Amino acid sequence: MKTKNNLLYRMSVHFALWLSLLVVSACDSFVEVPPPDSQLNSGAVFADYTTATAAMKDVYAKMRDTGLLNGNLVGLTHLLGQYTDELTCHQNGIATAEPFYTNTLTVTNTTVQELWSSAYSQIYAVNSVLEGVQNSTALSDHQKKQLTGEALFVRALLHSYLSGVFGGCPYVTSTDYQQNSTVSRLSQQDVYYSCIADLEQSALLLSVDYLSADRFRPNQSAAKALLARMYLYTSQWDAASNAASAVLNETSLYVWETDLDKTFLKNCTSTIWQFAAGGNFDNTQEGSLFVFDVGPPVTVSLSSLLYNSFETGDLRKVQWIRSVTNGSQTWYHAYKYKQGTVSTATNECSIQLRLAEQYLIRAEARAYAGDLIGAQEDLNVVRNRAGLGNTTATTSSSLVAAVLKERQAELFAEQGHRFFDLQRSGTLDVALNAVKPGWSSTDAFWPVPQSELLINPNLLPQNDGY
Repeated sequence: MKTKNNLLYRMSVHFALWLSLLVVSACDSFVEVPPPDSQLNSGAVFADYTTATAAMKDVYAKMRDTGLLNGNLVGLTHLLGQYTDELTCHQNGIATAEPFYTNTLTVTNTTVQELWSSAYSQIYAVNSVLEGVQNSTALSDHQKKQLTGEALFVRALLHSYLSGVFGGCPYVTSTDYQQNSTVSRLSQQDVYYSCIADLEQSALLLSVDYLSADRFRPNQSAAKALLARMYLYTSQWDAASNAASAVLNETSLYVWETDLDKTFLKNCTSTIWQFAAGGNFDNTQEGSLFVFDVGPPVTVSLSSLLYNSFETGDLRKVQWIRSVTNGSQTWYHAYKYKQGTVSTATNECSIQLRLAEQYLIRAEARAYAGDLIGAQEDLNVVRNRAGLGNTTATTSSSLVAAVLKERQAELFAEQGHRFFDLQRSGTLDVALNAVKPGWSSTDAFWPVPQSELLINPNLLPQNDGY
């Protein structure tokens, strides 16, 4: 009966249950669709565009609320901030963020296990959408393209983060249990190339325009924005620059927001893709997690190292960070999202892709490719918005270093960018040895959950150090 515990088996059971309960799940999963007379099966879901769309929306809701991209205690924004030098942990115990903060993860860590499992459950769901859409005879070609493009985008997104933290993972493209029960890990670079293949197809299928003004469902630019990131991560400089340019050139959709206080509002014109709020009056989990009014903090604060890393005159230090004091001690918290979870209206949504990253991707890619003037121009767009003067970097190497420094200031406390930047630039040890007492060079990746290795030996070898 060991196979009954296999992750992919559990995923298949989970999805069958998900289909049967879809209509009674969260309000943004099945908006304005009455419950059917009987339980849904996969054929019924994809016999109608409204229910097929609800299946895709349910995946987004799951991503927002659980797993890698949720903005709460067990998402990458929080955990990778603890794992590097962005955040300070105020919790204790193996069931908290403390093992991430002290870099003492083990192969039996339950949070790591949950992140792995939830990500593959979400991947299983999008693969089910892909197969259901492909087999549907009721959906139009246009509807099929939209849903397929979205599912491919999500599949690439989730695999990219999995590979980033585990250093390689299976790239699952099927719902076939027998096939998935023996999957092997690909290298991190091979996963990224698989992501690129999915995203290139996604960009061809998705429309230029958004389906609605809220930007809750990805469009072609969202796929190209993630493509630009993957091209950068695989050192394809020209491709990264071109993909970022394709997004930045969509000036009818995107306008560079120069007001820092408006950057993380729901209707910001620099947002490429964001999660819908959980309810009509909800804001973000990030705001609820990071913002506190009295000290000492209960869970997390920004590290003094991050606070002191900003250049003099950087407005982001003033407008995106808030200090709290008890008279004798001062703490800092991220203040990008200024609302708590619930208010009288939804003013903020969790932003996953935005223009600033695209300027910085293109700046870095141009610097590596030798377009120094272009790199300076892109870097200065971000710097000038923060109240800083133009960069003084003039060489390829100094510009790359300046971009990475700018990414630290611009993208802090967002989906683990700091960790991935240190990892891909080979500077994890240099940056963290001096400030993280528990840091080891083998901490470049998290352990693959031991329970998964025992069930599927094809996932071996375990990452070094575990």
